[in-house]
Amino acid sequence: MNVLAIDTSTTKLVVGVCAVETGAPVATLADLSVEDSRHHNELLTPLVIDALAAAGLSFSALDAVVVGEGPGPFTGLRVGMASAQAFADALSVPVVGVMSLDALACAQVSAHSDGSHSHVVVATDARRHEVYVAAYEDGVRVAGPDVVKPEALTGPYAEADIVCAPPQLAENMATVGERTTAQITPASLCAVADFEAAPRPLRPHYLRRPDAVPPKDKPRSKAIPDVEI
Repeated sequence: MNVLAIDTSTTKLVVGVCAVETGAPVATLADLSVEDSRHHNELLTPLVIDALAAAGLSFSALDAVVVGEGPGPFTGLRVGMASAQAFADALSVPVVGVMSLDALACAQVSAHSDGSHSHVVVATDARRHEVYVAAYEDGVRVAGPDVVKPEALTGPYAEADIVCAPPQLAENMATVGERTTAQITPASLCAVADFEAAPRPLRPHYLRRPDAVPPKDKPRSKAIPDVEI
């Protein structure tokens, strides 16, 4: 299968095209990204077009779309997931959602030189001095996703063999272990996707309520008379 992979769960916009075959390693045909972007909505579609061109494919050659469901900020996730659903609907192909931290853990295992992945903790920036975090034993998620202050990590998040997080976060995380900085890739998104599972709606992992709230009702000025229409 030719699969379009998208992740907007962090400030790094990840887009790529992969060839997926049962029983074989995921082959990356195109891997494009924009670091530290705050403009996912402006850059995503042009990057998808560029990725397909780099892979030598057209939209009609795609067999599926994979998208990261977070955890991540409200606006970023909505851009990625809505776009992925729109591409899939337009092409009449399935869209598969994956937990972005699962993809990050997979990328970490792939990047580690000796293949060790016994107890891995992965984290991304949740802003407000917090992290989105999950823990894995031999590649299986055993805790998370959670949102917590990095210095308050305990339980399965403590004494990890490997801590995969941006440097500015890892130094404050209350864990013990080798620090690494692997990142989500199109191949890792496809590697954790279950293409055989029954289709399901995309489910964003926000973990927090959005900052935007409906405005409160304001009392009407006494100078405005009641008018019956």
